[in-house]
Amino acid sequence: MLIHPWDAGSHEDSLAFVRDHQFGTLIAAGCDRDVPVVVPTQFLLADDSTVLLHLARPNPVWKAIEENPRVVLSVTGPWTYIRGEWRAEPGTDPALGVPTTYYSAVQLICTAEIVTDDEGKLDVLRRQLADLEPTLGDPAKMSRLLSGIRGLRLAVDEVRGKFKYDGHKSEEHRERVQRAVTKAKSVLS
Repeated sequence: MLIHPWDAGSHEDSLAFVRDHQFGTLIAAGCDRDVPVVVPTQFLLADDSTVLLHLARPNPVWKAIEENPRVVLSVTGPWTYIRGEWRAEPGTDPALGVPTTYYSAVQLICTAEIVTDDEGKLDVLRRQLADLEPTLGDPAKMSRLLSGIRGLRLAVDEVRGKFKYDGHKSEEHRERVQRAVTKAKSVLS
């Protein structure tokens, strides 16, 4: 992902974004594949350096991870298309403004550890459920569930955050674009 200096998210801001958006895309390249295995998934950022998740046992991602444990967890958030006329500099032809898209995206570059033992899988499930649905019963009482899943622990090796909102433009410019976006959304509502 191209990250310009004015779009770069700090380590702390990027991890905060991931904590607030705990659904992403797990990408495993494997070895000698035509394309990587790409899996949309819920996950838990357990701490600043560990991601926990579980997936169905027949998922094709397991073979790719066994071939190569280096994976990417990509998390994106809200986006909005910014019309060219909104970005045109004052005094220039609005039809010649350059459109773009504003968005937030964080990529966690990780080393994956597959969890196959029941206690390890229960730990992953309990921690995810404690975050998502703490009143749900103990997954240990759902033994059939355990045999149908595998867990993943992702050790976060690198955090790449991008928050593309015209950070290299003046505050006046960004406010003008924000007013245009707000006006357009109110018309659609």
